[in-house]
Amino acid sequence: MNRCTPALISQARKDRSPLRALAAAGLAALLCAAAPVQAQQVPGGMGEMRNFPDASLRGNLTVLAGSEAKLNGNTIRMAPGMRLFTPQNTLVMLHTVQGQTFKVNYLIENSTGMLLSAWILTQGEAAQPRKGPGDTIQFNFRTDSDPVKK
Repeated sequence: MNRCTPALISQARKDRSPLRALAAAGLAALLCAAAPVQAQQVPGGMGEMRNFPDASLRGNLTVLAGSEAKLNGNTIRMAPGMRLFTPQNTLVMLHTVQGQTFKVNYLIENSTGMLLSAWILTQGEAAQPRKGPGDTIQFNFRTDSDPVKK
């Protein structure tokens, strides 16, 4: 059974008119104009702040060769799935920032002690208070020789 005979195809070609093509183009233009494009908002710009995990700490990160980095002056290994985010929340390929130092919020993996995630901060985010590694409690007791903290 052949539904598309040459006679039907030639008749269909004759029925197309420039008026139909113009109407279709006008309809497409109306549909495009009806849905305005909204600009994507970039975090970190215009005062908008990102939400960081509560467990994240503040520090200075320098990516070294391989899976090594310096975090606050100490060498640390990066986890195999380590993610470094820009202020716009896009991923950074670590080999492109070797040797550069950034102020970051970071997460350390509890079981291995490896650097798991880091977020490069904007100036506004860096001005917000955040605990650093020196602000953590190391002992739950005090001796007579400890300096008195007021």
